[in-house]
Amino acid sequence: MNIARRTALAASAAAVLCAAVAHAETYPAQVIRVLHGFGPGGNADTVARLLGAELSKPLGQPIIVEPKPGAGGVLAADTVAKAKPDGYTLLLATGGHAISPAMYGKLPYDAVKSFQPVAAVSTFPFLIVVNAQGKFHTIKDLLAAASAKPGMVTYGSAGIGTGQHLSGALMAQMAGVQMNHIPYKGESAAVSAVLGAEVDFVVLAPTAAVSHIKAGKLRALGTSGSTRWPGLPDVPTVAEQGVPRYEVKSWTALLAPAGTPASVVKRLNTEVNAVLARPDIRARIEETTGGETSTATPDELRARIDADVKRWVQLVADAKISKE
Repeated sequence: MNIARRTALAASAAAVLCAAVAHAETYPAQVIRVLHGFGPGGNADTVARLLGAELSKPLGQPIIVEPKPGAGGVLAADTVAKAKPDGYTLLLATGGHAISPAMYGKLPYDAVKSFQPVAAVSTFPFLIVVNAQGKFHTIKDLLAAASAKPGMVTYGSAGIGTGQHLSGALMAQMAGVQMNHIPYKGESAAVSAVLGAEVDFVVLAPTAAVSHIKAGKLRALGTSGSTRWPGLPDVPTVAEQGVPRYEVKSWTALLAPAGTPASVVKRLNTEVNAVLARPDIRARIEETTGGETSTATPDELRARIDADVKRWVQLVADAKISKE
């Protein structure tokens, strides 16, 4: 390589470095948008607005939350994947982000490679619940019935390809039984179905189940987490009841478009973690979503998403679940 060529490359590298440093020193200099793929008032919207309101204080800029529902979060994710990677358009992703590659034949983005993980935010398990007047009292009861009469035990969820659906399918697969999945349009409809004895059990987010459990209408048989859910400490995990190593936790996390400067990612990760370390924020996330705060480095978050994508792709293939 001649001297002129080396000089040009060095000048180019220096210009890039100077631009990155300048960006880091001025970021953020304008409004930040946080998109999510679900309707107003749900867990994703609640977490995004709570985080946005608190994160705007140390960043010194307004954070606007924009729900963009559709296709299980795919529309919002696609918008962010194609946005300018400057830290001003972010995605509040949920566990469904890692399910989409398994459920859709072709996505307009790569769930891992098209994004720069920024920070983990929260996690929560699902609850396996039955009608309080029904015959099932434990997960072992359910699995014994499913083993005795393959395909006759039915379970409801918030819809095909949701975390609730695949949590039930994974439990059946790991227990070696067949159960019949009945999809509903949202968790409220699934709750109505089990209350009306249309299905034997449903898989729900804690926020959709707790009020009915406390009212004596539903009975929680188990939690999908690796440890018992603090909101119902007397309810054992599925793993405790005959399905070793079973664990499913949904999550929320902040993602940016791939190529976002490392300095911006570091700033956001630091500020998000500082917000989540506050006891009042932890309490509000637990109270409003049934979840717990969760922190991770960008690399740890990428590994988590990648592992979830592979897990759900394998399950959908093994269980022969129809794709969208």
